[in-house]
Amino acid sequence: MSLADTELKIGDTSFKGVYIAILLSLATTLGTGVWTASSLYSRLQGLESQHIPDIKPLEESIGLMQQQLEDNDVSQLKSKLSALGVNLEVIMEQQKDLLEIKNQVHALEKDIETMRGTVKAAELITDKVQVFNSQIKTIEKEIDDIWDGMDYLSNPLND
Repeated sequence: MSLADTELKIGDTSFKGVYIAILLSLATTLGTGVWTASSLYSRLQGLESQHIPDIKPLEESIGLMQQQLEDNDVSQLKSKLSALGVNLEVIMEQQKDLLEIKNQVHALEKDIETMRGTVKAAELITDKVQVFNSQIKTIEKEIDDIWDGMDYLSNPLND
């Protein structure tokens, strides 16, 4: 029996086998479409029934973070860090120079202490010279007075 020879009679209407095959394939396609739509609808209802958390606090938190990043200018942090690195190198070089200056100052302090000792010695000698000069002046005055006295004794009438 072939599909072309098959026939189905319902009441006064008869259906040929080819039409039956087409009708069955259309009916299964429609049934599959209805079943897929029903399955999709039930999955959507399941998703809607799930509790979706409120994302407003998260949005606010992200907004605050973005504002802080903009305020702190994080995008230029790399350039600022490299500038700080250069500044640190300059400071290290200046520190070396300062250490050399410190050593020179230490040597100068030693020289100054030596000079202070020399000045003290010079002051002592100067004091002795001044005492000697005052003694010499006293002696010169006494000598002058003695000569004046001898002049007076040798010629008392000249004055």
